Parts: sequence; structure tokens; C-alpha cells
Amino acid sequence: MRTLLRDIIAAPISWRRRRWVIAGSLLTLTMFVGAVVPRGANATRQPDELTTLSLDVPPLPTRDAAAEAESASSTLLSGEDNDWQIVTVHTGQTVGDIFRQQGLSPADLQKILENRDNATALRNIHPSDEFAFAHGADGSVHGVRFDRDEHARVIVNFADGGIHERVQDRSFERRTYVAHGVVERSLFEAGEQAGMNDSMVLKLANAFGYDIDFAQDLRQGDSFTVIYDDVYCEGERRHDGDIIAATFINRGKRFSAFRYTDSTGSTLFYSEEGRPLRKAFLRTPVEFTRISSVFSAGRMHPILGTMRAHRGVDYAAPTGTPIRAAGEGRVTFRGWQNGYGNFVVIQHNSHISTAYGHMSRFAGIGLGQHVGQGQTIGFVGMTGMATGPHLHYEFRIDGMHRDPLTVTLPKPEPLQPTELARFQRQSQPQLAKLKTLEATRLALAKK
Repeated sequence: MRTLLRDIIAAPISWRRRRWVIAGSLLTLTMFVGAVVPRGANATRQPDELTTLSLDVPPLPTRDAAAEAESASSTLLSGEDNDWQIVTVHTGQTVGDIFRQQGLSPADLQKILENRDNATALRNIHPSDEFAFAHGADGSVHGVRFDRDEHARVIVNFADGGIHERVQDRSFERRTYVAHGVVERSLFEAGEQAGMNDSMVLKLANAFGYDIDFAQDLRQGDSFTVIYDDVYCEGERRHDGDIIAATFINRGKRFSAFRYTDSTGSTLFYSEEGRPLRKAFLRTPVEFTRISSVFSAGRMHPILGTMRAHRGVDYAAPTGTPIRAAGEGRVTFRGWQNGYGNFVVIQHNSHISTAYGHMSRFAGIGLGQHVGQGQTIGFVGMTGMATGPHLHYEFRIDGMHRDPLTVTLPKPEPLQPTELARFQRQSQPQLAKLKTLEATRLALAKK
């Protein structure tokens, strides 16, 4: 470059101009290359040219927000009581009814029922059982909690189209109570004065319901003594327990009932002699307020205004009261029958059948289906020719109508000797406690 400049200076002006132009161009090119192209080893470390775009990026969550999001699922599955809505099971409800009312789909329920233990528990729910539902900010349900049994609580979290389930051990205990009552005006009033709630009084009545007609046979001065329990969890009362043992004096006659689970796992009430209280048929298949019409060869029909036979018993009860199968059998008719409205007939054996009329609706039973004793088959109504809600109940032997209130019911077989000895070992301490309390109450009453 220096030689070129010297030559330009020494050359004539006309030639010198051309050389200046060339030199200027070369100098400009040299400066551009020096500015753009890196030198030495730095050129090997220079990255390729990048294109930068300006994009809106959401801010990172704060530490507290991230911790809250992380713990939300674990809090739900922990079973803590925050934000749980408690739902109590009512008579006649199913798990499907409860889920539907809470806005959950049959598919959600099916996911829970895929667990066999869950399916067994949820298909055998009872009135007063409890479910809990956790709701999100938008009102949707994202968690369900229920007690599988007395030792396990299930917490289910719905997330991403699936479920996450956790089983929590529960510390349940049964607390035993003893009560004594005397009937003055009603069984429920006597139970209340003895410290029992209405649900436990109904269990007491059901235990003796095969031998005592509490609508007709109850008398002032009748008395009962009962041992029962309630179920507690972590010091909190959860629900009613069971009648363990009881005596009932009705019209001067003494009846006894002892709850006993035999070696096959079947639980029934037995008399102190070891004879099952459960008969082949319930005396009354519905909880009723009064008998509105009895069995009669001729009565004035309340609607037709003519004399005609009334071949059953009418039990007045509120609309929707569950109607139970009087005995085990097969449904031979389910549908509409003139005069009877919604009507069900159950064939129990080759000789005996029972019939139920004026139902408001059926309870999910089908023609030909086998039903167990005490199973709900429908609900009280006033369909057909009826002036008010009631159950019309018929008892038939070889096609002939018999009075359900007086018909002789077959007696059950007593326990076999080995089972009877086991029953007596368990029932004797309870029997002694009942007799001691009866004697004490009697002595106090005489003072």
C-alpha cells in the first residue's frame, strides 16, 4: 500500500488522478473488511447470525402461587375437611341419584366403581350414610369422599379425564348404650324420652316387627329395654349403629331379640331360645301412619259408591314412602292394572303370592326379576282408583285372598345344635344385662 501511494505522488497529475481513484477504492474496501470480518481465533467462535422476534411471554408464577398449585391436589387427596360439601343419603336414593344431583356423569361414577371394593360399598348404601364433594371455583366437582367401611375412607380426585384415588385409614369405634322406655302415647315418644333417636326406634320396631304389629297391638304401658350402639370416628359421632339386644313387653307378653352373625356370615335377630325372629313374610310391607281400610267381604267403595269386597288391607302413608317386598320371590306382574294403578305381584312359592297397588312409581324392578325380603319394589302413591296416598296390600294362598293381618305365617327353623351353642355363649351376657335392668326399673316403679 505504501509503494502504491509513493508512485501516485511521483506520477503526473492526469495519471495521478486515476491512481487516486483506484487507491481510494482499495482503502475503502480494506476498512470495510477489517470492520466486518473478525480476526484470528475469534472467527471460529462467532455464532451464526440469529433473527430476534419480540413475543409476549406469560410471567413466571411467584413462589407462593407455585406452592399453592403444587399442594392443591395433595390437599384434596389428604381428606381434609376444607371446602367439602356433605350430602346425606335419604331413603330411596341411589349413588347414581346423588352423583347426578351434584353434576357428575355416569362415566365419573363408573370410574370409581371399577374398583371392586368401591363397587361393593356404593351398591349397599343406607339412609344417613354420607358423601362429601369438593367443588372448584367454577362450581364443578373435582373431588368425592366416602367411607368404604368402618376402617377405610376413600378420597377421589378427578383430573385430566382420569381419577386419582387415595384410601385413608379410619379409626372407628362403637359406643354401647342401654335404654329403657315405657309407652304412654307413642313408641317414638317413648324412645325419645329414653334418649333414642327416631332412626334407632325404627330399628327396634323392625327387630320385633315379625311378632308385634305396632299399628294395632301397641298399648299404653308397654315397655322395652334395649342395648344398642352408635358409630364414632376420631371422637365424632358418624352414624347410628345397630340394635344389639332388646326385650319388648307387649300386652303383657315378653319378646326378646338378639343380633347374631352365624358361622356363614348371615346376620339375623333371634329369640333367647335361638329361633330366628325373621319370618317367611313381613307382617306389614310399608311404614304407615294408619290402616285406612281392612280386609272385608263387603264395603262401600269410596269412589264407585257401591258395595264390593275389599280383598286386602290399605295402609295410609305419605306419597313416596318405600314399599318393601313382604317375602323373597319372583316378580310375575309389573305394570298398570285397572283400579289398582301401578301394580306389582310377587310369587313366593308354588302356593303363596302377594300384591301391591296404587304405587306412585316402581323401584327399578323388572318382570321375572328375583327380589329379596324387605327389598324396595316401589313407592306409595294414589294411582288408579284411590282417594289418597296409600298401599293396597293383598296376601293370596293358592289364588284365594286371605286377610294379611290374621293369616298364619310359617315358622322359621331354629339354629342347629352347634350354632345354637355358639349363639348362647354370645347372648347370655347380654340377656343377663337386660334382665338386671328390667328388674331395677321394675323396683323403681314400685316405690
